Amino acid sequence: MGKPKTDKGDIVKIIKLRKSGLSIDSIHRIVPQGRSTIYRYIKDLKVDFNLRGVGSKNKSIEEWKQTQIDATRLMGGVNRQSKMFVLASLYWGEGNKRELNIINSDPELIRIFILCLKELGIIMERLKISLRLFEDINHQEAKVFWSKVTGIDQKKITSIETIKGKKKGKLKYGMCRVRVQKSRYYFKIIMNMIDVIKKDIR
Repeated sequence: MGKPKTDKGDIVKIIKLRKSGLSIDSIHRIVPQGRSTIYRYIKDLKVDFNLRGVGSKNKSIEEWKQTQIDATRLMGGVNRQSKMFVLASLYWGEGNKRELNIINSDPELIRIFILCLKELGIIMERLKISLRLFEDINHQEAKVFWSKVTGIDQKKITSIETIKGKKKGKLKYGMCRVRVQKSRYYFKIIMNMIDVIKKDIR
């Protein structure tokens, strides 16, 4: 297999990245060219290394773009089976081990957990939502927020536990607990799915 062809776009990119303060190794990770090829195009460049911070930021942006592509390729799409893996993995890490309920401050985690419960066959009417809020969090704002996340009417969010202290970091709207009523059968399914993961992944 021959070396990748150096097109004009790569050359422009190599020069631009070098001028932003990136090293040869850093450029090599972004541009699909060998180090000797990269060196050939940058050896005579004068670089202001005070721009290293800018270069690092550019490098980070490029890495995020590339890793997004790689992650999409590795995941291969999300089907019903992979949703069950997500459900089991989330519950393994975050769920109550005596009954089917989970509490978290991350709205995306809660949203995906509920979607996976639906995929498992659990109807929305079985879900009970309660909140755990710090004293300085507005109860009504929190109810509106978690109602949108969960798809549950805010009027049905009646249980709110108040915690002493002030909100910190990502706890802007506190924590949301999702509990499933009459869940013994589904709880056992999820716990057994966790066991399947433990046995099958070696």
